[in-house]
Amino acid sequence: MTVTGILMALIVGLVVGALGRLVVPGKQRIGIGITIVVGIVAALAGTALARGLGFATATAGIDWIELLFQVGLAAVGVILVANFMGRNSRRRYSRR
Repeated sequence: MTVTGILMALIVGLVVGALGRLVVPGKQRIGIGITIVVGIVAALAGTALARGLGFATATAGIDWIELLFQVGLAAVGVILVANFMGRNSRRRYSRR
């Protein structure tokens, strides 16, 4: 993978993760790094899901169905990570 590919993966991960956070109501207590990781995983999984279901993912324009899958998976990922991190922080602070 080239430097350009890595930078593009980070940018796409940031955008997809941020869109996923915008879809989820309320405040999520996760950092930008975790948002990027969730976004990258969601982008890869969303592309694989769109291809698996037979949607075109290599067109000249924006692949809206693929983006919808990516953002939906990012929203689910943000919810899971925020709940997991919130649960761990509550345990940590409740013992004091």
